[in-house]
Amino acid sequence: MKLFSRFRIWVLTCYLVFQLGYGFYLPGSYPHKYNVGDFLSVKVNSLTSIETELPYGYYSLPFCKPSEGVKDSAENLGELLMGDRIENSPYQFKMFTNQTDIFVCASDPLTSDQFKIMKERIDEMYQVNLILDNLPAIRYTQKEGYVLRWTGYPVGVKVKDAYYVFNHLKFKVLVHKYEDANMARVMGTGDAAELIPTIGKGGSDVPGYMVVGFEVVPCSIVHNLDQVKNLKMYQAYPSAVQCDPTTVSMSIKEGQPIAFSYEVMFEESDIKWPSRWDAYLKMEGSKVHWFSIMNSMMVITFLAGIVFVIFLRTVRRDLTRYEELDKEAQAQMNEELSGWKLVVGDVFRAPTSPSLLCIMVGNGVQILGMAVVTILFAALGFMSPASRGTLITGMLFFYMILGVAAGYFAVRLWRTIGCGDNKGWISVSWKVSCFFPGIAFFILTTLNFLLWGSHSTGAIPFSLFVILLLLWFCISVPLTLVGGCLGAKAPHIEFPVRTNQIPREIPAQKYPSWLLVLGAGTLPFGTLFIELFFIMSSIWMGRVYYVFGFLFIVLILLVVVCAEVSLVLTYMHLCVEDWRWWWKAFFASGSVAIYIFLYSINYLIFDLKSLSGPVSSTLYLGYSLLMVFAIMLATGTIGFLSSFWFVHYLFSSVKLD
Repeated sequence: MKLFSRFRIWVLTCYLVFQLGYGFYLPGSYPHKYNVGDFLSVKVNSLTSIETELPYGYYSLPFCKPSEGVKDSAENLGELLMGDRIENSPYQFKMFTNQTDIFVCASDPLTSDQFKIMKERIDEMYQVNLILDNLPAIRYTQKEGYVLRWTGYPVGVKVKDAYYVFNHLKFKVLVHKYEDANMARVMGTGDAAELIPTIGKGGSDVPGYMVVGFEVVPCSIVHNLDQVKNLKMYQAYPSAVQCDPTTVSMSIKEGQPIAFSYEVMFEESDIKWPSRWDAYLKMEGSKVHWFSIMNSMMVITFLAGIVFVIFLRTVRRDLTRYEELDKEAQAQMNEELSGWKLVVGDVFRAPTSPSLLCIMVGNGVQILGMAVVTILFAALGFMSPASRGTLITGMLFFYMILGVAAGYFAVRLWRTIGCGDNKGWISVSWKVSCFFPGIAFFILTTLNFLLWGSHSTGAIPFSLFVILLLLWFCISVPLTLVGGCLGAKAPHIEFPVRTNQIPREIPAQKYPSWLLVLGAGTLPFGTLFIELFFIMSSIWMGRVYYVFGFLFIVLILLVVVCAEVSLVLTYMHLCVEDWRWWWKAFFASGSVAIYIFLYSINYLIFDLKSLSGPVSSTLYLGYSLLMVFAIMLATGTIGFLSSFWFVHYLFSSVKLD
């Protein structure tokens, strides 16, 4: 009866969530009601370009500044690390009030430096990024019968030898009538009395709208400087401005000012507020994207299944044959046959550099756990593109919290290799907390000097460096030490067989074993190379990545394939009497990082061939190295832990004297 009651409550809860979903919004993602005539302020983000990958501040160019002064918007840690610098702008609208020919300002005459910078930004195809109610400005263009979507608009364009700037913006704001769901108030306050209809002053009859779309059309128009000389900001331009995006006329010249203006039109739309990001998340060739991922999943699953079945049958046959023999026959079999049975006295011999192996495994557990939890939360919608910067912030948060797991696994493995000896666990814990973060800080600091030298907003401010160091040493390091303490107190894993004092000689191999280890990374690479293309495009081509559900499935497939590949390689090495499996098990699956780095170079040469300048290429290679190193630690840890479990299970399942 209790079970039925709980099931009924669960069904009722699911029903309420699905039926009343319009009243539930994730934290930081809720509709904002604007009444007619309310002010809407447009914000500006950093100027970006896929030609250089160096973001610059909006006001690094001679654009109009707001009358109240430039103010930074509240930014989270992820936005700062991604190079976003969100500031206020002089563009202001009134809800559902169309305005035309609005004068903004006329800049001072361009100096030689400003003229040079403007030409460079136009040559490098920099885009201006505007934001209204957390929606980036979107621009539609037509090419060969296809409608293309772009976020932002270009600073200008070069025609022949002349440079033209887009100084007039035509905005279109799509709005939808505010839908006040009573259940939203109930879920927000817990006050059921608000469900009762009120009579009189309720405020519900006041018309309100939500912003569901933000479009921009840039134009290049020559303004009469004599007419705008006495105009103030937001006054109407004396004559009508005809915005034609197909023609340009405002060329920039040294010593000549630039006048800026805009117009805005509001249009009621059927787009509902929860669907307003659909226009940004549409991806060209989506059918090919879905088909490729599904095809990759099926092929890899099929291959992994075959490997797993063959592997199980082989091992089971060896175990069955060995256990069915009596002790005399077993002794004779040990003398006559070669294989994994002969390395019983050396299979658990401590590897070379055992502390380094423990440190890398601990960091791999931390990175893998961070990836799984972050992608899972992103797939559930908690880190959507609408919440700018939350993905990076979440990754940092989960990485720090999982320092407990890193210290625990590293110290427990250290004690297992040392047969329960606690000596040195503090040193291992401290090294785990500093190994990967130290390498990451070294790479980021080196790249940051390049960004500082280029005066890019992508450079991490010194204050943020201090914050990151405080997070590292005040949160991550203590949690790792706590995990190491727990690992030191936990019972170590006992080996099922004794290790001989004298190492067994390894027979000469027909081919280098490391060659097979390095080649093993091709199968894990096959599980993610299609998804890797879309991830790289979202990072370096300015596209929005949102299919986290498929990414989570690919991650699970990657874990399974890495484990199986490492198991097979470990078994093959044991069969040829090579008992040095520890590091080879780690790099058998970790070698996928080599192929990812080669793919990154291929992507740089063929897909980012327009990337200009040594600074941009250095940034790309530096970030790629950091990503590849993290992937190597995570995938190598998967392979090592699965192989360790397999070897322990294999030799504990056989009666050996």
